[in-house]
Order: sequence, then structure tokens, then C-alpha cells
Amino acid sequence: MRVGLHALGIGTGARPEVIRAVATTAEAAGFATLWAGEHVVLVDLPRSRYPYSADGRIAVPVGADWLDPLLGLSFIAAVTTTIGLATGVLLLPEHNPVLSAKQAATLDVLCGGRLTLGVGIGWSAEEFAALGIPFAGRGRRTAEYVAAMRTLWAQDVASFSGEFTEFDSVRVNPKPVRGRRIPVVVGGNSDAALARAAAFGDGWYGFNLPAAAVAGRVAELGEQCRRRGRSLSELSVAVALADGGPGMLPGLAELGVTEVVVVAAPPERPAAAAAWVGELAARWGVAPGR
Repeated sequence: MRVGLHALGIGTGARPEVIRAVATTAEAAGFATLWAGEHVVLVDLPRSRYPYSADGRIAVPVGADWLDPLLGLSFIAAVTTTIGLATGVLLLPEHNPVLSAKQAATLDVLCGGRLTLGVGIGWSAEEFAALGIPFAGRGRRTAEYVAAMRTLWAQDVASFSGEFTEFDSVRVNPKPVRGRRIPVVVGGNSDAALARAAAFGDGWYGFNLPAAAVAGRVAELGEQCRRRGRSLSELSVAVALADGGPGMLPGLAELGVTEVVVVAAPPERPAAAAAWVGELAARWGVAPGR
């Protein structure tokens, strides 16, 4: 079972000295992946309901620093050599797919092919409004953007025509390191999110999911894969738990979970990062080479 860490990019985890300390010690400790999420804007009194908490409110203070995940992961890439890097998640319909394809491929080259691109459709209508992007149709937009980006990565001279984006005979370089492809993981806990993961994803990322709900969500993902002629084993399955602990790892592995992502806020002082990461590693059974 792989164990990842979702701790950087927000609040104290947005400070460069803390990022460096946590990233390097997490790599040395044996964590598999460093995940970083995204919000371009937050608003004080949102009407939109946050889907990953019981009360519908995001726990991150609206005034907290929140780094752009691709830029933040580029900094992490420069101070690490082996640990995986993942967006968890990039709100893809808020971005231009041609530019996103270039940015993701650039990061993949700079980190030596360690990038996983986690994408989601977003939940905040206020955020879409601030960016001037329609909130309606964001699921279709996300699927199309992934297809367009894969076309740009794979082809030297690429053309694409869809509902939301179109380009003709363009060259976008560099190309991703691993066979001109970056793994695309689809985030979200709903049936619709699982359907998207089965339809076009290389994996699924369930976030803040109650432990008791994991079996049902993975079973639904498997059913969605079956309907499309795919096997669940073709997908990576990463889950950030809302509760539970390390004792659940064997059972989660039996369900088909390939990575458990620990969500935690790092200490304010970089000097405390090593002990903090060490405690997390010991608790979750993480060790170098495992």
C-alpha cells in the first residue's frame, strides 16, 4: 500500500522554507506522493455547498495563502528527486487546456516524469463567476479538456475540435516523459465523479471520504468501469480518509485501494518538519524503500 501526503500549498504549507523541509523529509521517510490542491479564489460567504464535509463548508480559512498547485509542485520538484508529485486536484475547467497541457508537460519534464495530474470539475459557482467561466457544463468541459490535452501531448502536430476548445495543426512542446502521457486521476466522491474516472481517467482520487463509505465507492467505481469495458485494476485508486487509521490499510488494499493519502497541516517552523513527518511516517507504517 502506497501512502501519500497532502500537506503543502495552503497556510503554513505555503511557505517556501516549510515546503522545502517537509518535501525533503517526506521523500527521505518513504512517502509515495506529495499532493497539492487548488482554489483560485475563495469567498467569505459562499452560496455553493462544499461537498467534502458534513456541514457543507470548507475548513480552510478564506484568508489563508493557497499556492497555485503546478507552480508549488515545480518548487517541490526542484528540491526532491524521487517522490511522486500530484495535483489533488487541479480544477481543470477553470483553465485553458492548451496552456494547461504545456504547463503540466513542463513540470513533468522538470521532475523527471513524476507528475500525476489529478483533475476535478469544481464545486464553487462563485469561483467560476470570478473567472468568467460558465459553471454549467463543467463536467463535459473537463472531459473534453482532458481529451484535448492528451492529443497535444501525444501528437507532434495536433488538431482538435470540440464543444469548448478547438485548435488546428499546432505544436506544443515539451512532451511528457513517459510515452508522451501524464496519468490523469479524476477527483470527487459522487457517482458522477466515479463515472468520469471510469470513462476517461487513469485513476480516481476520493477526498475526505468516511472510512465506512470506501467499500461502496470503490464498488461503484468498479461497476462504472465494467459498464465501459474496463477493469478496476486498470485504475489507480487513491483515498484521503476523513476518519480511521493505519489499521485499515490491509482492508483497503483488499478493496482495491492503491494509495492512502494522509491530509495534515505542517508545523510553522521548518526545524520541526523532520519530527512531524517522522511521526506521521511511523504512525502509517511508511519507511524508505517500501
